[in-house]
Amino acid sequence: MTLRVLLAEDMHLIRGALVALLRTEPDIEVVAEVDNGEAVLPAVRTHRPDIAVLDVVLPGMDGLAVAEILGREAPSCRVLLMTSVDQPGVLRQVLRLQVPGFLAKDAPPQELADAIRRICAGGRVIDPRLALATRDMRDSPLTARETDVLRLTSNGAGAKEVAASLHLSVGTVRNYLTAILAKLNARSKVDAVRIADEAGWL
Repeated sequence: MTLRVLLAEDMHLIRGALVALLRTEPDIEVVAEVDNGEAVLPAVRTHRPDIAVLDVVLPGMDGLAVAEILGREAPSCRVLLMTSVDQPGVLRQVLRLQVPGFLAKDAPPQELADAIRRICAGGRVIDPRLALATRDMRDSPLTARETDVLRLTSNGAGAKEVAASLHLSVGTVRNYLTAILAKLNARSKVDAVRIADEAGWL
């Protein structure tokens, strides 16, 4: 049985190298390759791959968003995400989505082909270094309400807009923001958003 693969990677040299690597495997066929997130679902519908290998960082729609859509709209297509070890926020989201596989982008080349086979056979593949990084991730010190306030702030909402959205007073929102800055040891709202986003708390 030949395993049909869709590859989504925006860097042409890397995508070309991955395609060339997979073409050396007798039981794997790259049936489609795309360079942005929006192109994945149409390509999946057209080519019916067994697995989509997605870079987490894609133009337009990132690999995490694409994986979530595939889980709903093309559940027969398995997903393997490729990411960097130093992105704890991404790792937290990968775990939340429960995708069957994720590999570090600098994994040995043969691991990709082996991972594709295992995932298509119904297994899961988690790069050991990524698993270690997720184990070391800290839980958020923010309450659920503080997280809501910071998430809205990260989208550009001012105190009045946040207050209206969450049915709070402006003073209460400002108190939450003060508490958030203190808990995250942040210098400003922008710094707090950065810290929380990198840690995967938003």
